[in-house]
Amino acid sequence: MPFLLRVELPDIPGSLGRVASAIGEAGGDIEAIEIVEHRADGTAVDDVLLETAPTTMPDSIVSACNALDGVRVIWISRYAAGGNLFLDLEAVEELTANPAEALDRLIDLLPATFRADWGVRLRRNADGSTAVLHGTAAAPENVDWHEITRASHVPSLDENNVLAAVPLIDGELVVIGRRGGPDILDSELARLGHLTALAVSISRAG
Repeated sequence: MPFLLRVELPDIPGSLGRVASAIGEAGGDIEAIEIVEHRADGTAVDDVLLETAPTTMPDSIVSACNALDGVRVIWISRYAAGGNLFLDLEAVEELTANPAEALDRLIDLLPATFRADWGVRLRRNADGSTAVLHGTAAAPENVDWHEITRASHVPSLDENNVLAAVPLIDGELVVIGRRGGPDILDSELARLGHLTALAVSISRAG
């Protein structure tokens, strides 16, 4: 069964190896790792995609990691987005393959790229109403508009949703949501803004 583990660890050589060993000893098999953030305090945040045997409980993996000095599991959940982590470069390649549909394709790719549950592309109408131009299957029917100028954390009426949004083009907004966490990090906001800007450039070039 695939799980996604987000872990904070010392940003020094050998730390990731210790975490990998602990996961293996607890019954997990690592499939992919992505560095999410390097922090000024000397720590890093990594996403680890792992497979477990049916008899392995995720709590045992969390306990094994948390027992390591300087290591803290931020979040773990089942991961249904496929057998690998989808990276930003792969997303750009997908967008470039069909520039005419790049903005909608961006929405389709955001959940896997950012380990989110859903994404939507919104338009603000002249009368102040909001229309959903494109959304993933898991997106809620009603998503609030947010007046922002750059990629930002935005509030949610549903406390189970962690949201981020970024302006797309004039009068349009992209919103992504995670149900239950983890929090969307500043480094992820920066990536979201960059990837969205690339999608706009690709769509205009096409």
